[in-house]
Amino acid sequence: MATDLRLTGYVTNTGAGVVVEVEGPPAAVDLFCSRLLPDAPPLAVVESVETTGIAAVADSGFRIVPSRAGDPVRTLVAPDTATCDDCLAELGDPADRRHRHPFVTCTHCGPRFTIVTGLPYDREHTTMARFPLCPDCAREYHDPADRRFHAQPVACPSCGPRLRLVAGPGVTAPPGDDPVAGARSLLAAGAVLAVKGIGGYHLACDATRPEAVTALRRRKARGDKPFALMAAHVRDIEHLVHMSAAERELLTGRVRPVVLMRRRTGVRATSRMLVPADAVAPGSPDLGIMLPYTPVHHLLLGTADAVAPAGAPRLLVMTSGNVSGEPIVTDDEDALERLAGLADAWLTHDRPIHVPCDDSVVRVCDGEPLVLRRSRGYAPLPVTLPVPVVPALAVGGDLKNAFCLAQSDKAWLSAHVGDMDDLATQRAFGRAERQLESVTGVRPTVLVTDGHPGYRSGAWARRHAEGRPVVRVQHHHAHIAAVMAEHGVPAGDRVIGVAYDGTGYGDDGAVWGGEFLVADYDGFQRFAHLAYVPLPGGDAAVRRPYRMALAHLHAAGIAAGPGLPCTAACPPAELTVLGAQLAQGLNCVPTSSMGRLFDAVASLAGVCQHTGYEAQPAIELEAAAVAAGDVADDPRYVFRLEGRPDPGTAPLTAAPGPLLAAVVEDVGQGVPVGVIAARFHLAVARLVRTVCAAAGEATGLRTVALTGGVFSNTLLSSACARDLRADGFTVLRHREVPPNDGGLALGQMVVGARARAGTG
Repeated sequence: MATDLRLTGYVTNTGAGVVVEVEGPPAAVDLFCSRLLPDAPPLAVVESVETTGIAAVADSGFRIVPSRAGDPVRTLVAPDTATCDDCLAELGDPADRRHRHPFVTCTHCGPRFTIVTGLPYDREHTTMARFPLCPDCAREYHDPADRRFHAQPVACPSCGPRLRLVAGPGVTAPPGDDPVAGARSLLAAGAVLAVKGIGGYHLACDATRPEAVTALRRRKARGDKPFALMAAHVRDIEHLVHMSAAERELLTGRVRPVVLMRRRTGVRATSRMLVPADAVAPGSPDLGIMLPYTPVHHLLLGTADAVAPAGAPRLLVMTSGNVSGEPIVTDDEDALERLAGLADAWLTHDRPIHVPCDDSVVRVCDGEPLVLRRSRGYAPLPVTLPVPVVPALAVGGDLKNAFCLAQSDKAWLSAHVGDMDDLATQRAFGRAERQLESVTGVRPTVLVTDGHPGYRSGAWARRHAEGRPVVRVQHHHAHIAAVMAEHGVPAGDRVIGVAYDGTGYGDDGAVWGGEFLVADYDGFQRFAHLAYVPLPGGDAAVRRPYRMALAHLHAAGIAAGPGLPCTAACPPAELTVLGAQLAQGLNCVPTSSMGRLFDAVASLAGVCQHTGYEAQPAIELEAAAVAAGDVADDPRYVFRLEGRPDPGTAPLTAAPGPLLAAVVEDVGQGVPVGVIAARFHLAVARLVRTVCAAAGEATGLRTVALTGGVFSNTLLSSACARDLRADGFTVLRHREVPPNDGGLALGQMVVGARARAGTG
């Protein structure tokens, strides 16, 4: 740009940002400054442009000077981005020197965050440092007019990483020296492949082959948890899902997340239309689908060629390369060992991955994106905070862990880490935390954790405190603060927060999860909650929803007759023990969890009796409700409110007894499961409307924040938002930060680190 405008000066990276000095006629300098934002490259994120007039120095030419160190480091690192159209064209062009090069990239696309080892962002601070540039690539890299100018991952077949196919024990590698063609042959034969991507390994198989999908599910100990799919083209999945314009944009954009879309029913396979095996997503109302985002994916699926090669798959299962519960595998030797019982062969390469980064997961709710897992393509873009914080680390929760580093008005959420009950995940947490510190320059003076005294994330913080304060924040207050921060709610403003999830440690030692809090960043009052019921056996009740159903019936004084699905599902010996346990209150922590109420109703209705993955009963109950279509609200499905709607008194309680009685009655009368599920969803939305109306009248507040993992349910979220807006409320819902525990650290940060700062 400077050259085009005949300006002299220089540009350089510093720890504080990009510094440009330009000299020339005032009109040309003004034009240069005005074009910086609109003419920025596709991946640029320009937060602000500050200009200062200085004396002319009669410079000659415009040059790029080497990066210089700065403290603190504040230059952003871009997320990993899908292969751009220009690179795809080269990938498929036989006349191009990068034809079929599995690592084709340029300034506008490719790996960034996962290969960065330090700042400033130069090649020597990436995992590409081990690959010296050949003369042709060096010429492109140093030419400001070239698309690959200072593209740190730039490479070609002469100087770049190498792809290879490794066959496992008992597997014969297909003939030929083309790793991609060999991988296609193995997939066509029903094999499971470990495929190295940008942020880790995937496990892949042909999604249309039931025996391959079943084998992968068994090997990975996946239970019934849905698999994600990778489709060659949008046209290959249009017949499978209801796709909105917003969902299509997400699928085809630069991020390429897994997009959850509602399934079409009654779809049959034809020669032109593929249908995934039933084992891909049993019981799920959605299919999670992404399009190829790396050159390796495009080569494997044949999308870079004018005509797809014979045998190229069009629909693959593409799931994280790990055993369920462990972190995604990134190291090559580790992959050969840890994935040995899962994969038949490895399609791998020698470009190291510095930090793991799972696929992001997004769904669309009322036309707006709802991020359920914020990882590849989003991390490490910062969130701008509405309140200042001291340099701090918020460690998040134990499920769906993601942590947060922040200073002043910027917060950097990590990529998805995983569930902290595994030692390998805790080690991955430590590595990822060190890496994010290195690229943000944040040196935490305070650590913030969940209020649960037994959380492993909290134990990690205490072990690594090194004399720094460790602040604990109540779980649901953090959830509400996260959605407030995402929407820029200023300090001092209160909201009515509705936090619905499966579990969170309450201030009274109970398990909370059906909460209505009047909150700001400084604190909260518990305005209302679901009535407490016993949680018999703790996690045992989560794994076996019939236990939760029987506990709810016991609390409501409803007989658990032998004809109920929950009673039939409970083994007789366990039923006897459970009855005594509930009667005596043995090992029965009280819970107000909305997630556990979803479990109970799913069991009562006969939808799900055993949980194979997190939130399975709720997901399958939502699926049943969606399948039922339009169902009228039933006044029998109601919560009984007890107490006074006054923030100065004990909180209101919402007892589900009348609702449960209606469910039991409908089950006995043979009412379709989908109708019961739909009536339940409408009743929960009506509860939100009723309690928020009472809270609004009592406090004068007109803003409601909906948060917690239960609001990943778009059927419920949409109904709640519609009703609340009809009553004149402003509704805040998550868009860029997950409503589940993946967004917890952001809320911990603005509550815990702000409190230590003493601001506001």
